[in-house]
Amino acid sequence: MSEPAYVAVDWGTSSFRLWLVDRAGGVLAGRRSGEGMLAAVKIGFPAVLQSHLAAIEAPDHLPVLVCGMAGAKTGWVEAGYVDTPAPLAAILKQAARVPGEARDIRILPGIAQRDPKSPDVMRGEETQLLGALGLDAAGEALVCMPGTHSKWVWVKDGAVAHFSTFMTGELFSAVSRETILSLAVAGADEAEDVASFKAAVVAAFKAPAFAANLLFTARSRQLLFGGTPAAARETLSGTLIGVELAAGLSGPVPEAGVRLIASGRLAMLYRLAFDALSVAVHPIDADEAVRGGLSMAAAAIWTK
Repeated sequence: MSEPAYVAVDWGTSSFRLWLVDRAGGVLAGRRSGEGMLAAVKIGFPAVLQSHLAAIEAPDHLPVLVCGMAGAKTGWVEAGYVDTPAPLAAILKQAARVPGEARDIRILPGIAQRDPKSPDVMRGEETQLLGALGLDAAGEALVCMPGTHSKWVWVKDGAVAHFSTFMTGELFSAVSRETILSLAVAGADEAEDVASFKAAVVAAFKAPAFAANLLFTARSRQLLFGGTPAAARETLSGTLIGVELAAGLSGPVPEAGVRLIASGRLAMLYRLAFDALSVAVHPIDADEAVRGGLSMAAAAIWTK
């Protein structure tokens, strides 16, 4: 069996993912939980991490490399930012060490866009970009990274030139749970209504200014013409994603199309959305991307 070399952690706002990794980048063990930053602030970051390290029987000497919200101002240790235009290589050089820990624990920095007209920040996505594009990516790339806070990133010659954040996932959660539209989606099963989703994407993409009106049609259409809760849910999802795509695709798009870094249901939904708009997309698994980025960073930090 391969010997473990380090532990990689992607610590999000509401999620925690950990992998025990060997020198070749292979995953020996993994852990997932809902103990993201919001939970870890209450429980304690050291306690959350140690519980998962104990579960995989990680040796005491094994170093840990973390990306994501553990490095935020409200996280474990503030890891700072690399400012745009941000070379992805700079991420490898600015990892912050967690003080007071016997184990060597490093947290990677995020990226900041200090433009008064469009200020923005990312944490965790920079590591996915590193793993997906590498350090020597020549040319230009438009990258879509769906999530609670989706990112659209323009990368040029290995550096993040600029990016935009869209609260698509968080808005979907709020609208579907905290508004009258919760009545329309109540009882929705796992069945997917692809036709309703694609129709909503196209409608919102063509008329994003009508987003609030298009969202309400999930209820009014159901009341007047029938329809399943799943169809209403896909209308909400498609409308919000369509509005996001209207903004994300408003500028130039490389001939190669859009790089989509996503996993699971989000990967499926965004591929359907791009297909509805006849936009070429190149999918990249988000888990593989973040592990690849953490592997590159670990090699830069601990390989002498």
